[in-house]
Amino acid sequence: MEPIAVIDFETTGITPGDHCRATEIGVVILEGGRIVDRYQSLMNAGVRVPSFIEGLTGITNAMLREAPPIAQVMGEAADFVGDLPLLAHNASFDQKFWDSELTRLGRSRRQAFACSLLLARRLLPEAPNHKLGTLNSWARLPNTGKAHRALADAEMAANLTLLLAERLHDQHGIAEVSHGLFCSLQKVPASKIPEALKRHRGA
Repeated sequence: MEPIAVIDFETTGITPGDHCRATEIGVVILEGGRIVDRYQSLMNAGVRVPSFIEGLTGITNAMLREAPPIAQVMGEAADFVGDLPLLAHNASFDQKFWDSELTRLGRSRRQAFACSLLLARRLLPEAPNHKLGTLNSWARLPNTGKAHRALADAEMAANLTLLLAERLHDQHGIAEVSHGLFCSLQKVPASKIPEALKRHRGA
């Protein structure tokens, strides 16, 4: 599998906008079946963190007052990722914030996002549910730290991605698992996955 950048954001809400911004980003680089590099930072966008979010993430307004400016952090994160293909758990959420914050810098995303949530629903149907923490415990993946902190969640998603690649290789006979295959499979209805994998093997 080629190198992949796995990202996770903590934010002040669900939909990016002037009053809803990113507060923390974690990025891990997967290569050769393991995590080879990491980037993490809090970031100050000058937006207040609601008390509910403070309780969920442990990221407080006081912490963010001491954090570097969001433009600096997002520039560093984008440079760290470069042109590597991207992946996140529930990627539609992280993609919105990645694209929104890059747009504010006058930059844009060139690569596709794969989603480990969509892939887990298709490749791990026996799991009790497909929340990241549940999957991590169910599959006995490494404990990466406090949930709802960006680097811990990015590392959880990275370990899950390695499990999904292993499942495709060992149980479905896929010799070379790629980010492109992930992007293709996440669009296939769960019931059609065996057929899609059979076609891929025969390609």
